[in-house]
Amino acid sequence: MNPLPDIIDGAGLTSVWTYLALFLGASFLMIWRLEALLDHGLEGTALGTLVMPYCSGLGNLLFVFIIAARKGPGQDVLTNCLVNNVTNLTLVLGLPALIWGLNLGPDAKGKKSSARKKSGAVDAETRQQLNRLSLLLTLAAVIFFSGMTWALGRDGRLDRGDGLALVALFLFWQCIQVFDVLKYNVRRKHSFGALFYFDVFLVMLGAYGLYVSIDWLVTWLTAQKAGFVSAANLGWLSGWLMVVPNALIAFYYAARRRADIAYASQVGDGHICIPLCLGLSALLAPLPVPKFFETGLAILIGAAVLHGLCVIFAQGLPRWLGWPLVAAYAWFVGTGFLS
Repeated sequence: MNPLPDIIDGAGLTSVWTYLALFLGASFLMIWRLEALLDHGLEGTALGTLVMPYCSGLGNLLFVFIIAARKGPGQDVLTNCLVNNVTNLTLVLGLPALIWGLNLGPDAKGKKSSARKKSGAVDAETRQQLNRLSLLLTLAAVIFFSGMTWALGRDGRLDRGDGLALVALFLFWQCIQVFDVLKYNVRRKHSFGALFYFDVFLVMLGAYGLYVSIDWLVTWLTAQKAGFVSAANLGWLSGWLMVVPNALIAFYYAARRRADIAYASQVGDGHICIPLCLGLSALLAPLPVPKFFETGLAILIGAAVLHGLCVIFAQGLPRWLGWPLVAAYAWFVGTGFLS
């Protein structure tokens, strides 16, 4: 059912480094073809909120079922999800902001060309405004999802009823996103061509590579019993590993001055972990919440509010605000290991 590990084993290449290389290679394949989807009818914010989250969040979904199949501690799933989300909204957005800034407004070239092509500039400005509104809606969803998770976990665990509520909330949110993209394409009289679906296939192929690599790496890590890189820190280490594709996407698009995709990919990926991964895990078995549960959710909500204010009033994340985000992440890590 999963031939790639057998091929790697038959070639005598089974090692941690082989699967880390596969993990990074699959990530780069996805980034390469996700870029092409922009030319086939998918706007930047839609790409970030609909397509990329399922690809970069595949590892987190896989982790849920691996832990459940092995009857492992559900607390590792919750740790994995908190580490993933907090890292995305603080460190992974803070560092590109420090280097390039995350500007969602019109660039200098757009301003210079406005006099020559006024109608095109207006269309571009309208598109940017729509992207910002969509991003604000996605950030609002982070606040509601995090708040709902906190409310459901106040009794010290997430049970099956809580899991059902979280999964239903996620499905409702995805329906809103899908219909929003469809409405946009109807207004633009744009349909998805054959190349769009071919690129989606290549993205899914990359996602399969991620699946195989993470499956093997989590299995290997679970077998380690001593040291920092061991099963004792499975939730933290797996969360950091699964952030790598998100970081590659954020840095790649921030360097290309596509802050809309860098932003939306990180915010949208968070919805895969909270509420979907937590909801699925709670449906399979009750989840006890770790001691830093409330701290992590408070940082998530605070970061989402900060990003929302920046999108509204500063048209993006100024460079200097990258420092508070990095500091908040350091506080989160310190709190997690000291609790």
